[in-house]
Amino acid sequence: MAMSPPDRRPWWPSISLALKAALAGLLIFALLHPEWERFAAKAMGIRAMTYPVAAILVPLIWLIWNRLRGPVRYPWDVDALIVAPFVIDVAGNAANLYDTLGWFDDFCHFTNWALLSAAVGVALRRGPVIPAWMLAFTCAGVGAIAAILWEIAEYATFIMNTTEVVSIYRDTIGDEALGLSGATLAGVLTALGSRRRSAAPPVGDPPVGDPPVEAAPPALEP
Repeated sequence: MAMSPPDRRPWWPSISLALKAALAGLLIFALLHPEWERFAAKAMGIRAMTYPVAAILVPLIWLIWNRLRGPVRYPWDVDALIVAPFVIDVAGNAANLYDTLGWFDDFCHFTNWALLSAAVGVALRRGPVIPAWMLAFTCAGVGAIAAILWEIAEYATFIMNTTEVVSIYRDTIGDEALGLSGATLAGVLTALGSRRRSAAPPVGDPPVGDPPVEAAPPALEP
């Protein structure tokens, strides 16, 4: 019988918990300094109400899954990958990077959707084996849909009352393209990792090609 492989990445719990603590601290910091220009017109109140959902999403799904389907190992890696983009966003506002670095917004749209799509891919790899191409397309598709929904939310929150239609339209299309690119990259990398994992023999199983060892027959008495 194949044994369950040991956790080869023991740092994921520490990373996940540190990211959640950072997210909570950054949101509290932003709410305590609403007069700062870096937080002005950034909908920090809405962020403070919605971003904590990312911190409780995986624990909630894990608890429901354990109740309905039986106990499974907590997916610390998925948890960290989901929380990280929201930490990057709030940290960027706290450090005033959106207003001082022209490329930071594009960096966030690419990187954050790559992280979220990677979380989807890593979660899917824990389930039944699916073809690598299907895993890649699923990650890219989920990331693209999420990027579009994010742009719709940004439009409703920031853009409806502005007159800069042309420049904002270009920015929106660019953001969606960056989100799709990041999601696609995450899907490809996750699929490649899935293929390498499926090609490796399970821990505890005999190497491929070795014949099973049979017990020797008892010796005949004279």
